[in-house]
Amino acid sequence: MKSALITGITGQDGGHLAKLLHEKGYDVYGIIRGQHNPKRLITEVEFPYVKLIEADLTDQSSLIRAMNTAKPDEVYNLAAVSHVGYSFKNPQLTSDVTGKGVLNILEAIRLSGGEKTVRFYQASTSEMYGGLEYNRPENGYTEDAVFHPRSPYGVAKLYAHWIALNYRESYDMHISCGILFNHEGPRRGIEFVTRKVSNAVARIELGKQEVLELGNMDAKRDWGYAGDYVEGMWRMLQQDKPGDYVLATGETHSVREFVELAFKEIDITIEWRGEAEREEGVDADSGKVLVKINPEFYRPAEVDLLLGNPSKAEKKLGWSRKVDFSDLVKMMVQHDLELEKSKL
Repeated sequence: MKSALITGITGQDGGHLAKLLHEKGYDVYGIIRGQHNPKRLITEVEFPYVKLIEADLTDQSSLIRAMNTAKPDEVYNLAAVSHVGYSFKNPQLTSDVTGKGVLNILEAIRLSGGEKTVRFYQASTSEMYGGLEYNRPENGYTEDAVFHPRSPYGVAKLYAHWIALNYRESYDMHISCGILFNHEGPRRGIEFVTRKVSNAVARIELGKQEVLELGNMDAKRDWGYAGDYVEGMWRMLQQDKPGDYVLATGETHSVREFVELAFKEIDITIEWRGEAEREEGVDADSGKVLVKINPEFYRPAEVDLLLGNPSKAEKKLGWSRKVDFSDLVKMMVQHDLELEKSKL
């Protein structure tokens, strides 16, 4: 039986990955922060087969203890301060956890004797590219595209990405980086725009909420389903040689499109009126305002478009996404409708 250690076990990807590895016969360990983490009980109930270890990416000694306890064949680093907006408000914490935390866990692997035996996955991100026109390839970003991060989160992730590559080259460690474009689903945190939309639509349908407030409606992202993407993570660590891989759908959709499809799930057609900050989304039948623009949700440095090119992963890993954009939106809205109904 193989053993795997997952950081970020309480997050969206951590849950999907834990389930996948358990079904493949792994002994699964998960790192959880703090003695009184409110997500502990949820994780223990939903994933009873995961053995939880208390540790923190900012505390190297705790990571060494985690390595000695789990004795993993594979380590998946999914932990991060991962919300872009939050990273602007808390840049130092983001740097310490999302950036330097990766150095800490790589050193923990070495110092615990796993340098030649442990395979390591680093969760890199499309936010490292920045989406600026000068470095935006026509067919989407590949593994070799130019990086230009536009947030403290993106900068911290780029440090983590490069330190992972440095350890791979310096110590001949089996380290692979997955440059994942936006991947969503019902497990997504409510602070992320896709889940904010799906949850608001459900609440509006049930009379719990009047209006959905958003920022940049025209930002375009390459959105896929998180459950598909964790399989790509696992496939990376099954390769004889480590490498870096873009996981993406190869198509983009705007926040506006996501909103329109989400409301269609409750039989509402959204029409747009006004411009810029005064734009509103209204119910085409009743004329009721359901969507408003709130400038507070704009980023200090906006990323307008991110498009990935997953051709390397498709060819070398045999990976491809299974859930398309419309099915993803439907899945999320239907989940949140059931969730909100259960609270009535």
